[in-house]
Amino acid sequence: MAITAALVKELRDNTGAGMMDAKKALTENNGDMEVSMDWLRTKGLAKAAKKSGRTAAEGLVAVAVKNGTGVVVEVNSETDFVGKNADFQSMVAKIATAGLSVETVDALANADVGGKPVSELLTDAIATIGENMSLRRMVKVSGELVVSYVHNSVADGMGKIGVLVTLSGDNEAFGKQVAMHIAAANPTALNEASLNPVDIEKEKQIQMDIARESGKPEAVIEKMIVGRMKKFVAESTLMGQAFVVNPDLTVEAAAKEAGLEILNFVRLEVGDGIEKKTEDFAAEVAKTMSSSSISRSNSTYFILRVCICRRSNCSLCLFL
Repeated sequence: MAITAALVKELRDNTGAGMMDAKKALTENNGDMEVSMDWLRTKGLAKAAKKSGRTAAEGLVAVAVKNGTGVVVEVNSETDFVGKNADFQSMVAKIATAGLSVETVDALANADVGGKPVSELLTDAIATIGENMSLRRMVKVSGELVVSYVHNSVADGMGKIGVLVTLSGDNEAFGKQVAMHIAAANPTALNEASLNPVDIEKEKQIQMDIARESGKPEAVIEKMIVGRMKKFVAESTLMGQAFVVNPDLTVEAAAKEAGLEILNFVRLEVGDGIEKKTEDFAAEVAKTMSSSSISRSNSTYFILRVCICRRSNCSLCLFL
């Protein structure tokens, strides 16, 4: 069967595959559209398996809010360039919307989006875009008023930091200010009662060790620790922090003035907690150049290859 441009286009539209992959699939399967789609699917799984070991610490956080329920999800990729990809953004938005109907990240991975489970959607995207991707986290909240905020937004409802705040009351504008504060100040807990006791004890021990180095008596040190721990609690908890909109008030005091009660919050930041591999490509190339007899013209070509293949805006571009 002759493989026409129209067939190739149809297969690309149906699968999102590249032109050469679509043509090869049709050639291998004698122009059968259904079989070619299955063939690409199999190849996509193989590509995804090969990429699964690569660190995915970039990507996007997306939020979705509907009828008093909010969800924030993190979908990772290997590079931040993928986060600017319109197809990736569209997929992440659909995943966030699907999160409104499930309770856990595992359930979200199996949730249906456009006739496919999210896990399969990711596999297809890995094959098409060419980077490892993963659905890492999902947090869902409900309340009388749920307000969202996205920092470093690249598209509607998605960016590098996503925040959800649940409040009692009806002042969405104030809720947005609180969400922005959370994005900036990054509190670890809502209030002192919700702080992890292990973290409190760890900080107390650190402060004790620091204070003992001063040589002061234990009785004096104990009084010093009381003040330092109060400061720790104030700086670590949302309710104790100075409100970024009005630093003369704590967030708790500002909420009371606004006639609201802050009940809970969620803050997710892309790649938070993932160990990232850092590579100094400039040093790598400089070492290669110094240990070889590459000519200036060839070395320039090599540097361009590194910049284009690895990342843009790197320090090597300045060398050129």
